[in-house]
Amino acid sequence: MGREESTTVEVAGIQLRCVICQYDRFWKREAQLNTSVATFFGFDWANESGTCYICEQCGYIHWFLPRQ
Repeated sequence: MGREESTTVEVAGIQLRCVICQYDRFWKREAQLNTSVATFFGFDWANESGTCYICEQCGYIHWFLPRQ
């Protein structure tokens, strides 16, 4: 997927496994959560971001939102 190496991930004290293929290695990405209102007014930069873990084996994307 890129030059970085995939890693194992722990979420809330539990090792993450892909919900599709059960693999346990992921690439990490940050992704913006766009809303139609912010996009309409040109304020996409104001939207929250989420953390994505992408399964190295099947490519499934697991999204996690920041806890407030």
